[in-house]
Amino acid sequence: MSAVTDAVRVAAPANPVSQLVRDSLIVAKRNLIRMTRIPEMVIFGLIQPIMFVVLFTYVFGGSMQIGASTSAAAYKNFLMAGIFAQTVTFATASSGAGIADDMHKGLIDRFRSLPMARGAVLTGRTLADLVQTALTLLVLAVVAVLVGWRVGSDGDTNVFKVLGAFGLLLLLGYAFTWIGALIGLSVRTPEAATSGGLIWLFPVTFISNAFVDTSHMTPWLRHIAEWNPFSATVQAARVLFANPGQSPSQAWPMQHSVLASLIYSVLITVIFRTLAVRKYRSATA
Repeated sequence: MSAVTDAVRVAAPANPVSQLVRDSLIVAKRNLIRMTRIPEMVIFGLIQPIMFVVLFTYVFGGSMQIGASTSAAAYKNFLMAGIFAQTVTFATASSGAGIADDMHKGLIDRFRSLPMARGAVLTGRTLADLVQTALTLLVLAVVAVLVGWRVGSDGDTNVFKVLGAFGLLLLLGYAFTWIGALIGLSVRTPEAATSGGLIWLFPVTFISNAFVDTSHMTPWLRHIAEWNPFSATVQAARVLFANPGQSPSQAWPMQHSVLASLIYSVLITVIFRTLAVRKYRSATA
């Protein structure tokens, strides 16, 4: 911590934006170093999504109807965008727990006493979580290929579209980490932050097009699923991966999934970053 403290004590630049960027990167570096010293955090973070890939692929594959097909191969290619999206959003819980732990140990108060940008602590934390999420997503993509996932299975794609799909997934994950940051600042213990960060994610991820075609849902539930921000990113990833998608839908987010995904993720980031920074100031005042 002494290296981080000394770095933060350097005279702040006159430009507030430059100060925010510099301080955020310092905090992000601190959190990344911490992750490397606790490798089990990364390992356990990889095990869960790999289990989801294997279980959903081999347990449900062949019994799910995607369009007019019930083949296991079709379901594999349909499933992976949903698993990727679920993985990046579940990082919300660890983000909230990490911030709650820092609050519990008094580290946030120590940062607040230093001449640094107010939003830098939270921004640095979310950036570090984004790096970890990207690593997890990379490993998960390799596992998906090993179990039979293929891009371009339902049309043409290219490397730029594939990278764009992963970019949208990471943007959604980054947006959701700000929700986790707000939760972490609002509870008293890391355990409460973990529970609070997960309990609402299950309906968000399962009332969606991630694992099933929403055309098989009851009408009122289908409308909720199709306007779910999570569903927009899943659908956008499938479009860019050229994987089988859900049945045609008239819902605007499904018709314009890439644009809808960008709008949803940016709005979530702006709203919850504003709320989290405001909570940070009042919670540590």
